[in-house]
Amino acid sequence: MKRLILAAVLAAGLGAGLTGPALAVNPDEILPDPRQEERAREVSKELRCLVCQNQSIDDSNAELARDLRIIVRERIKKGETNEQVLQYVTDRYGDYVLLKPPFKATTLLLWAGPFVILAFGALGTAAYLRNRRAAGGAAGDTAPLTEDERRRLDALLRKDGI
Repeated sequence: MKRLILAAVLAAGLGAGLTGPALAVNPDEILPDPRQEERAREVSKELRCLVCQNQSIDDSNAELARDLRIIVRERIKKGETNEQVLQYVTDRYGDYVLLKPPFKATTLLLWAGPFVILAFGALGTAAYLRNRRAAGGAAGDTAPLTEDERRRLDALLRKDGI
């Protein structure tokens, strides 16, 4: 029985290790030249699916991603460099299509946005904690028990056997 469980765990581990990412490239899209196909995959991994947003066009099953993959392969077949293909797609769809957009004035909000949100969150948290402390809501600001409250608490604890 132990050997059967060990074999099942081993097979599952090997199966998980051998599986790669599921790519959405259809067989009819693949270029016959392996070097061109490799270049197409490199370029496709840098382009964002405009429908899925956080997937590359290489990973997306969306129809628009398929159209972009075909455009990439057509331009590579024409002899364009990877940079020329990326520039063509960027000119057509804007910097948003790039998974790693360049740092420039038009993408400043995209790059600085998370830090601005984090800063506002930190300021809001600090203001909340300061106001809470000033209002006496902090745990260390509670009044001590009176003698009557202490006797009642002791009686309750003895009654429950604690």
